[in-house]
Amino acid sequence: MANLYETLSRRFPADLSRPFAWLPDGRCMTYADVETASARFANVLADADVEPGDRVAVQAAKSIEMLMLYLGCLRAGAVFLPLNPAYTAGELSYFLRDAEPALFVCDPAREAEALELAQAQGGIRVETLGEHGDGTLNELVASASPVFATVAREDDDLAAILYTSGTTGRSKGAMLSHGNLASNALTLVDYWRFTGEDVLLHALPIFHTHGLFVGTNVTLAAGASMIFQPKFDAGMVMAALPRATVMMGVPTFYIRLLAEPGFDRDLISHMRLFISGSAPLSADIHREFFERTGHAILERYGMTETNMNTSNPYEGERRAGTVGFPLPGVSIRIADPETGAALPSGEIGVIEIAGPNVFKGYWRMPEKTAEEFRDGFFISGDLGFIDERGYVSIVGRAKDLIIAGGYNIYPAEVEAALDELPQVHESAVIGAPHPDLGEGVVAIVVPRDPTFADGETLVTALADRLARYKQPRRIFILPELPKNSMGKVQKTVLRDRFRYTFAQS
Repeated sequence: MANLYETLSRRFPADLSRPFAWLPDGRCMTYADVETASARFANVLADADVEPGDRVAVQAAKSIEMLMLYLGCLRAGAVFLPLNPAYTAGELSYFLRDAEPALFVCDPAREAEALELAQAQGGIRVETLGEHGDGTLNELVASASPVFATVAREDDDLAAILYTSGTTGRSKGAMLSHGNLASNALTLVDYWRFTGEDVLLHALPIFHTHGLFVGTNVTLAAGASMIFQPKFDAGMVMAALPRATVMMGVPTFYIRLLAEPGFDRDLISHMRLFISGSAPLSADIHREFFERTGHAILERYGMTETNMNTSNPYEGERRAGTVGFPLPGVSIRIADPETGAALPSGEIGVIEIAGPNVFKGYWRMPEKTAEEFRDGFFISGDLGFIDERGYVSIVGRAKDLIIAGGYNIYPAEVEAALDELPQVHESAVIGAPHPDLGEGVVAIVVPRDPTFADGETLVTALADRLARYKQPRRIFILPELPKNSMGKVQKTVLRDRFRYTFAQS
């Protein structure tokens, strides 16, 4: 393969006047505009002495300009390093110190803070990029040349670094190569049957693998179009759906759409595909969505370190509660967490992944990288199993496993039982220290009816659904679950909050 941008651009429509993105302000960006805009950004990077292999850190609001900066980084051979806009100054200080970027691009409102942080790290160059086309970087781009000779890159050369959330220690920078991202994009175009006639509704953030690599790279590799929205807003999404053929989202998106009275079969009868990822989609929501719309959501499984690994089939049964089959070229095995021995079908173990999509390792952490690989397979830290038909199911993170009285309890199993109850909208299950059992099962539930507050009714309802040792010893009712920007429940927050649940037991 080659520079990722070259790989993608070879698949652009022959007619470059075709639309790439419809923007919130009504503008339409064509593929010809993608060529010239990405060239302008690449020229600005070169003029700023950003060399191939240098990192470009970006903490800015979602905008089409940020997307063009990503493509400009690819063309210039730089390494794109997107950062969550919610990160604090303390967190940013760590990322800048660890990554040592040649350029830090921030929101204009945070310029003073960025300059102070950059100075503390030896004077990193700072430019600003606003969500409405403002900022110093955009001023430079406006006068830059619209022509740029894309820098040659090899498959193993870095294209991006994405930092993991760091819930179990300091954040790690996952190094993703041009080959990693190209292989995944091309595989997904074929597996999900994308064509130049598709229109993706893009309401995901672009500092994360889902919106940046899956949504954007797949659209470009198919020569398709997107409706580019700054964030998920149910009203805006409902208004845009009649013009879309595909939507990618997190489970929260679909939960919120189901709460809209106007979200029905008529609105989306023309849609081709709904895809969900970044967090588990409950079987209950999968069924409710199908009953309302006639569409079976296609759930897939990916990670920051690997992009996409598995997917339910485009044709064939999309099984609720599973993440489908390994993608072509990707190998999945289930191993004993302690010994690494391969486990037979149906047994729960740690999911291990090998393939061209798997990252090169963690930035400047060779020891940690070595720890996370076994016989060429990346040890995901996710627990799951493969059933007799080859479907992969995830039962939770290894660190979320609850051990009560010597029994292993997988939160996903308890959550699935809770979510099937008519009173329950969402649930999360954690372990809390218990004086007799080691850990006790605690459930946190969001009810369908905000006035519902009877946890004991739920406990009773689970009596014939789960073995006694798996049943929650305490159930707490909350109006909502704490989630990150990708809709993933923050169980570390819940564990901290309910740590002393059994302190007086």
